[in-house]
Amino acid sequence: MFRRLLSHLPSARILLDPGGLRVLIRRTEFGLIIAAAMVGILAGFAVALMSWISQQLHRSIFRLDAGERLSSAAEIDRILILTAPIAGGILMGAVFLILRKWRKKPMVDPIEANALHGGRLSLTDSIIVAIQNLISNGFGASVGLEAGYTQLSSGLASKIGLLLQLRRSDLRILVGCGAAAAIAAAFNAPLTGAFYAFELIIGTYTILSLAPVVVSALIATIITRLFGDAPMIDVSQFGAVVPADYVPAIVLGIFCAFAGILLMQGVTFVEELARRSSISPVFRPALGGIVVGLLALADAQVLGAGHGALHLNLDLNLTIPALLTILALKFLACAVSIGSGFRGGLFFASLFMGALLGKLFAFSTPYIFAHATVTPVIYAVVGMSALAVAVIGGPLTMTFLALEVTGDFPITVLALAAVITSSVTVRTTFGYSFATWRFHLRGESIRSAHDIGWIRNLTVERMMRADVRTASASVSLSEFRKDFPLGSTQRVILTDEAGRYAGIILLPDIYAAPLEDSAEPRTLASFAKYHNDVLLGTMNAKQAAAIFDKLEAEALAVVNNQIERKVVGLLTESHTLRRYSEELDRRRREMSGEI
Repeated sequence: MFRRLLSHLPSARILLDPGGLRVLIRRTEFGLIIAAAMVGILAGFAVALMSWISQQLHRSIFRLDAGERLSSAAEIDRILILTAPIAGGILMGAVFLILRKWRKKPMVDPIEANALHGGRLSLTDSIIVAIQNLISNGFGASVGLEAGYTQLSSGLASKIGLLLQLRRSDLRILVGCGAAAAIAAAFNAPLTGAFYAFELIIGTYTILSLAPVVVSALIATIITRLFGDAPMIDVSQFGAVVPADYVPAIVLGIFCAFAGILLMQGVTFVEELARRSSISPVFRPALGGIVVGLLALADAQVLGAGHGALHLNLDLNLTIPALLTILALKFLACAVSIGSGFRGGLFFASLFMGALLGKLFAFSTPYIFAHATVTPVIYAVVGMSALAVAVIGGPLTMTFLALEVTGDFPITVLALAAVITSSVTVRTTFGYSFATWRFHLRGESIRSAHDIGWIRNLTVERMMRADVRTASASVSLSEFRKDFPLGSTQRVILTDEAGRYAGIILLPDIYAAPLEDSAEPRTLASFAKYHNDVLLGTMNAKQAAAIFDKLEAEALAVVNNQIERKVVGLLTESHTLRRYSEELDRRRREMSGEI
């Protein structure tokens, strides 16, 4: 009945009809904002639900009291500390065994989806990732839920966009809205969530994407505050900031950069060690659970993402050995958890370890930086942001996180100095964030979420001419001239007796040469150029343009593969550059909202 009443209103009919909403989104920015608001609502409830399930798992498995956090719990049965991660590893192994038979395709995350697939994400895969993340975190593995939050929220956003048949650029923005809403809801920080989307998921900031992303982040934050239990990072007391404090903050940023690189290399080392071993991937999470359980016996603060442990260490004044011990144990627990096959992220774990590193650094400042006045709590906030940017990326994301945590602009500027230093150091010495580093290990060339999928889709096979003219290398010059009169074509592709590519002949060269009955007759093959230089149909426009530039060629033959070398087409440099420029201009106009 409510739907019938709304159907009498023209604007309501548009919202109720997916086709009408698609037209609205294409024609006005307001329509995309409506879709982003829907994503924000769904993401807010998704984060609240995942957070609640995780906390219930912690309470039931580790027998926590109401309101108690796993990593800061006062008393946990040591048997449970040891056995829970092992049980979680066994469960993860069983899930992996099922997925190996049921879903063999690799799962795509939001960054890869926006970089290569135009924002297309499988909602089923996203739900699976969220479940794996809940199992890992719920049973005490040293991973956060942020990976599940962003995957599920972005998957929901992509599904909505596909149902509405959105354009590629709008779908990428909507996926960014899902990720923004997830991070905003997880940290109760809408600005942090919005810039997480701009820097890490969409890959750029535009006026067209500003309103949808911010609206989605704000709505998700409100939803989670009303219905969820996402913990806020609370920094209650901090001192003033003076100009002399910027030098130690920059030095701390350098330390955090190398700590982040060490963490990423540690995860890779564990993964490589597991791959080289004869242990099946089904059993690796259980073995990782044994190691995590043993580390947790030394200090239970390594369990889970570390929300409770972060607040505990911000408030306590621990000794240097105690801080070093917790930092080393958490570092090992994170590397083993992810490297052995548990599913999760390092966002909150990097914040926790950055805070510990900042507090450790605070012990040295009175002896090295005599005029510095910053308190250990401020160094903890600066360390949080600097280490997180080294691992996750997104300098403005981590700077706004410091702002929303402290509400203090001088501390935010101090954090910005450390964040920029850490980010530049990682880029120049290592070159990757945690997500892009894992893409690199898989052989992908992704450095960010910038849309490069359209370049890969613009292949040589799509651009080439298939109606090429060929001739056998065995024919004489006179026969060739009869078959190809001057002006009939510009180029002819030469083939050998087996039909393989043998070179390209320019027709004017043939007619400029003397006939066969002259003093020095020439064979047809002697006129051929680029005998071994060909293009493959799977190459993209950028690769083809690089080959044209290297060879200084105007046209090249396209063959089926490098073994058979059967000619399937011809591609010119001018056509390649024109199509590349047209697509590049199209993407630019889509980003700016011109089309």
